[in-house]
Amino acid sequence: MRSQDLSAALLELQQQHRFRQRHIVETPQSCAMIIEGKRYIAFASNDYLGLANHPQLIEAAREAMLRWGVGGGASHLVAGHFAIHQEAEEALAAFCGREAALLFSSGYAANQAVITSLVGRGDAVFADKLNHASLNDACLLSRATFRRFRHNDLQQLEQLLASTPARTRLIAVDAVYSMDGDEAPLKKLQDLADKYDAWLYIDDAHGFGVLGDGRGSAVEQGLHGERLIYMATLGKAAGVAGAFVAASSQLIAWLVNTARSYIFTTAQPPALAAAVLASLRLMADEPWRRHRLQQSVSRLREGLSEVNFPLMASRTPIQPIIIGRNEQALLLAAQLKERGFWVPAIRPPTVPEGTARLRLTLSAAHTQDQLEALLDCMVQAMQP
Repeated sequence: MRSQDLSAALLELQQQHRFRQRHIVETPQSCAMIIEGKRYIAFASNDYLGLANHPQLIEAAREAMLRWGVGGGASHLVAGHFAIHQEAEEALAAFCGREAALLFSSGYAANQAVITSLVGRGDAVFADKLNHASLNDACLLSRATFRRFRHNDLQQLEQLLASTPARTRLIAVDAVYSMDGDEAPLKKLQDLADKYDAWLYIDDAHGFGVLGDGRGSAVEQGLHGERLIYMATLGKAAGVAGAFVAASSQLIAWLVNTARSYIFTTAQPPALAAAVLASLRLMADEPWRRHRLQQSVSRLREGLSEVNFPLMASRTPIQPIIIGRNEQALLLAAQLKERGFWVPAIRPPTVPEGTARLRLTLSAAHTQDQLEALLDCMVQAMQP
């Protein structure tokens, strides 16, 4: 795009109610935040277990910085793979019941690593229509034939698998869909992957730490096998940053040797690996966080259903309310903001046209009083 066209393009975004801007947070991540000088109760974070500002994670990172310093300094394959990185990878693999794991700087980098390393020209990758943008981008970058199937439509997926001449096939799905909060039928997907000799790649960014006793969607549904590849991010329920891939030792070795987004980037700060270890201990030792989270999900759904809010089928902390038009979603979000609640309005292209929504996300750190206050406020905001 030419520079002289930028003003017109930005104006068009504003007219479509799609213009986005950042808001400055002045406190640590929590349910009670100061954003641009004002206090809010936030229902906007993916910090599902309330660990992002936990004292044990902070102390683990502080002690690790004193020992290991701040920066990684080099890529993992040059001089940046610290003992604490190795310890975290081994702990993550054990936690998820896989042979090995590999740390990444982000889920975006992990998705690119796996998909572009396993498939290329002449291969085929099959992806759910509602997959996260990072999965779609990785599929496109792989240069494999990219086929998308209707959301959770196993019949269409099987038709695509049966008709492809590709030798290498990969099915890529989100385990929990970030904008709808519903889930992929993982067990049936693995059955199809086995039937058609395909890899099954699961992005469990929003299930890790929450489902399967905290060990994620694949563990909860009893998935296993050499062709199963599991990815989860560490900046959501785990409260830290980055991501990891857990799979067979052979697959992890292949990624170390071929994944460009792993090979050609500086290693994460070692202090983050120490924080991950502390987070895993809390997830294992404090199941009350998941129990409280599920209680809040149930209460929110109960309260909103009583006043006929259009809820979607989600048992997860992601509870979207479909509004429809962009301007209506922005208006309701603004009304909640005036009453002291920070709830984001999500608009296209993040979600399909005509499905602008409020995306409520719950945390184990939310109190019962905060939840009841939100419910009261939403009922008032919807009054004519």
